[in-house]
Amino acid sequence: MHLYNTRSRRREPFRPRAPGGEVGMYVCGVTPYDDSHIGHARAYVAFDVLFRYLRYLDYEVRYVRNFTDIDDKIIARANQLGEDPFSLSKRYSDDFLSDMAHLQCLPPSVEPRVSDHIDQIVTMIKQIIDNGCAYVVSGDVYFSVDNFPEYGKLSGRKLDDNRAGERVAVDERKKNPADFALWKAAKDGEPWWDSPWGPGRPGWHIECSAMSAQYLGNSFDIHGGGEDLIFPHHENEIAQSRAACCDSSINYWVHNGFVNVNGQKMSKSLGNFITIRKVIELYHPLALRMFLLGTHYRSPINYTVEQLNVASDRLYYTYQTLRDCEESTQQDESSSGGSLPFTTTHCIEKLHEDFEASMSDDLHTSVALAAISEPLKVMNDLLHTRKERSRRNGWNRSRPWKGK
Repeated sequence: MHLYNTRSRRREPFRPRAPGGEVGMYVCGVTPYDDSHIGHARAYVAFDVLFRYLRYLDYEVRYVRNFTDIDDKIIARANQLGEDPFSLSKRYSDDFLSDMAHLQCLPPSVEPRVSDHIDQIVTMIKQIIDNGCAYVVSGDVYFSVDNFPEYGKLSGRKLDDNRAGERVAVDERKKNPADFALWKAAKDGEPWWDSPWGPGRPGWHIECSAMSAQYLGNSFDIHGGGEDLIFPHHENEIAQSRAACCDSSINYWVHNGFVNVNGQKMSKSLGNFITIRKVIELYHPLALRMFLLGTHYRSPINYTVEQLNVASDRLYYTYQTLRDCEESTQQDESSSGGSLPFTTTHCIEKLHEDFEASMSDDLHTSVALAAISEPLKVMNDLLHTRKERSRRNGWNRSRPWKGK
């Protein structure tokens, strides 16, 4: 199996850190402040496929996907609705899990929440400060990117070009504009926890570093997420984790592409924001999954109603063919007990080979789906031939015999 590694910018053979042991995979989860959208579906269906295929290859996989259940966006939405932030995040977390179940995404091994891991986060921040890579300013703690020479290697950005992440406001107290918050001092009306630097809450990036280390150790196999997380989130994760523990490393950084809607990037500001719930009210959930798998996970995918209709028809065709085959097989077993013809058997064997070849080539689901099409066509042709033969035989038996 080969995976494209964002850090090396090339496909690499997949070699687990512990051959014959458990594969560790961490995927950045949602910030639950609103209904999940098809961009979320794109990411988590892609990593569900990776999770499933690794298990298909007989790997034991420990899959960790978090909930960022305390964040600026959650606080702002809770204030807007007059709701407790934790109540709001719990409600949308539950809705997200329901959406994932509808899309038949397997539950991860562990689903940690930031609010349950404050102690681990504080401990990691202490280690970073002790190692000279962070500084305290009036109750806030900032990571010093100047003290981490490898900063920018994942994203390919030069330090001089970097700016603080979109969730981190520019602060004149920073030594470098690209320095980012590890700990935020408490503000009126916001949730807070005690810390050595005063009451406050974690910054966005440190949360994933602490939780991945808690459940997978300082070094593990795969870290995944959307390509929008490459910078600043994953770049900052690497810096934090290495600053806290010098031997921290992740073998493969895997990222999925964006979802566009009618040729435009999906966003709330453009009014083309489509929730998973809205789609599955109109279509079978697996039609959305089929649509997403029809494009390679790293490529951008363009969502249109027409393309979703095509995926829905393809899904129906697949299941109807399998149902017809099952009924035909049951009839064969109850009558002649006939076996599958050579053409069908050969087609199934070839499907197995083509499926593994495409999936082992950086999860080319679109090629795997195309490989499935040929045996489906063969099975439909066979079923049609059998029906025609049965119809002719029935007609011949019912004809009056006029010969002498």
